[in-house]
Amino acid sequence: MRAILPGRFQPFHKGHLKLVNWALNKVDELIIVVGSAQESHTLQNPMTAGERILAIRETLKEYLDRIYIVPVPDILMNAAWVAHVRTYVPPFEVVVTRNPLVKVLFEEAGYKVLEPPAFQRDKYVATNIRAMLLSGDPSWRELVPEPVAKVIEELGIAKRMRELSKRD
Repeated sequence: MRAILPGRFQPFHKGHLKLVNWALNKVDELIIVVGSAQESHTLQNPMTAGERILAIRETLKEYLDRIYIVPVPDILMNAAWVAHVRTYVPPFEVVVTRNPLVKVLFEEAGYKVLEPPAFQRDKYVATNIRAMLLSGDPSWRELVPEPVAKVIEELGIAKRMRELSKRD
């Protein structure tokens, strides 16, 4: 059985890693959908789709025979989103999500939805990690897998965010 796991992964953090591990215990293959793939270089979406894919791939090297990582750009029509996603990914039977909108859309389209537990949702929040990156708080490193931290540092994502936050 193959499932999709949609998310923005800005950045991929330890909560996401726990979610992937949980999903891989339920399905044979997992398609990680890197959503909002067209978004980058903003404070909410500082990383490009390619940078997010690199960070996820580096983190999940041991599972590469069981995962796909596929970027999917947004469309501005929720009712057509499921069909849009299907055009980008291999066939799948199941969706892994806690997002209420994603759950409703895929259930209405006839898909089975697996709702995972919240893996320390109060601790692993990408919004807070981005705020730490922007402010220079080094504790963001504790919230992401080491390969993600390496990618963020090598690509200068914190510096990019600080530059983006400046006013002209």
